[in-house]
Parts: sequence; C-alpha cells; structure tokens
Amino acid sequence: MTLLNNDREKRNFEWSENFSRRSVILPIVVIAGLLIGFWLVSSFLVAVTRIEAGYTGIEVNLAGSQRGASEIPVRTGWVFYSPLTTQVIEFPTYVQTVKWTRDMNEGHPFNEEMGFNSKEGMEIFADVSLSYAIEPTRVPDFYVKYRVNRLDAFTHGILRDIVRNSLNEVASTYTVEDIYGEKKAQFLGQVEQQIQAKVTNVGVGVQQFGFIGAPRVPSVIAQAITAKAQAIQEAERAKNELATTQAEAAKKIAEAEGDAKSAVTRAQGEADANRIRQNSLSPQLLELRRLENQRALIEKWNGQLPSVETGQNSALMLQLPRSSQ
Repeated sequence: MTLLNNDREKRNFEWSENFSRRSVILPIVVIAGLLIGFWLVSSFLVAVTRIEAGYTGIEVNLAGSQRGASEIPVRTGWVFYSPLTTQVIEFPTYVQTVKWTRDMNEGHPFNEEMGFNSKEGMEIFADVSLSYAIEPTRVPDFYVKYRVNRLDAFTHGILRDIVRNSLNEVASTYTVEDIYGEKKAQFLGQVEQQIQAKVTNVGVGVQQFGFIGAPRVPSVIAQAITAKAQAIQEAERAKNELATTQAEAAKKIAEAEGDAKSAVTRAQGEADANRIRQNSLSPQLLELRRLENQRALIEKWNGQLPSVETGQNSALMLQLPRSSQ
C-alpha cells in the first residue's frame, strides 16, 4: 500500500512539474509567433528603401490608377511604401555615356555600328558615341512615355532607334563627300539637334554626340575623296606660293623705286646746293676768301726762312728780298 502511494505521489509531482514548464514555455512561443507574424504582415504592408545621391525614385501605383506623370510622386532619401500596392523605381540622373561600335571590346561583345544612307544612296557605317542625362524632376514624364524600369532598356532599345533614324533623316540631305569631309561637323550638329528634339519633352538632355573615328565608306569612294582633298591642298599651296612670290617681287620693286627716288632726291639736292653756291660767289667774296687764306698761312709761319739744299756745284737758286722797315 505504501509503495502504491509513493508511485502515485511521484506521478503527480512529475505532472505538476511538466505543467509548470509548459505554462512558462507556452506564452513565450505564443509571443514569438505573434512577433514573427507581425513582421511578416508588416513586411508586406510597409517596406523601406533608400534613394542614393545621383538617383531619383518614383512611386508607381501597381493598381494602375495613376493616369499621368503629375500623379506619380518623386522620391529621394529614405522612402517608406507598401509593396502590396506600390513600387519604387530608381533612375540614375547623372550623365550616361554609350558607345555603339563594331569593336567587340567596347560596349557589348557584338557589332553595334550604325548604318545610314547618304543623299546619293551610298551606305555609310560609323562608330557612334552619345552622352545624355535625365532631368530629375522630369523622371515621371520619362516613365509615363517609355514605361521602362531599367535605363539600359531605354538606352539600347528606344534611344538607339532614335539615333539611327536621326542619322538617316539628316544624311539624306548630305552627299557622302560632305559627311566624310569638311561638312562632317555640321552634319553631326544637325543629327544631335534632331535627337534632342525627339527626347526633350521627357526631360532627356543630350550632352554630346559624334563619330568615333572616321565614318566608313567603300574604299574606292574613300580613295577618290582623299585624292580630291589632296589636289585641293596642292592647288591651295601653289596659290599661296604664287601670292608669296608676287608679294616678294612687289616688295623688291617698291624698294628699287624707293632707292631711285631717293637718289634723284639726293642728286637734286646737291645740284640745288651747288647752284646756290655758284650764285652766291662774287669778286668781293673771292678776294675776301683769298685774304682769309693768306692770313691763315701767316699765322701758321714760325719765323724761319725757307732753305734749299746746296751741293758742291750748287748755287743759291733764289734770293729773297729783305723787307724794309
């Protein structure tokens, strides 16, 4: 009887101990479940993201109730939104540069060169570079217009088509020689204006557009254009040399004429001076000059009589008279 009571008491103790443990663990499990459930529900109801510098975000209503760009809010910094009803799409607003070339190591690993036709129908191929940026406040307009959530899809799809069409439109008014030669800058400027006109309404600004290297035309055409350019350069060089020679000749003629006129002027001056001197001479003036010369000689005399050398058979050749006092 005592053993039976002991077993019963032992079972009661174990049951009470297990119950007390369950009474402690159960609330913890319930609270943890509630927290996990709340986190799962809140993750579907509210989400947070950060729009970094150089990017602009827009919050798009997934229900499709937004009918225009003015109804799409622009987001920057920390953004809280409901992923069940809205989506935040980020677009870079810094300058994007794209290169479409046939070089497999530049851009995508396949031929992306641009082809277009000149006024004569000649097919031209070129490697092209384009830089553009989206105005941050116009991002909603950009999204409504093109409905893309990745800028690469716009760049290598829509924008590439715009560039190719603009090249063909403008090239149809230019000859291949103009595009390949001296009017290339003018041609590229018009193409850039054409591209800009097609994307201005969505806030896309073209920063730069141009060829990478020279456009590619058939070799025969390229050689003919090069030969013509060389001929023009040679003609221009010959023209410049002729102008230089003519200028040098004209300079020498002018110098000779100047020297002749100078000599005539000097001769004329000397003749006039001599004539004036001759006209100024008179007997009185000549006598005055003679007396002045004689006086100068007297002033220079040192008081010694002139002497002559005498030899064995020599005699006095001249006897000067004594001056009377």
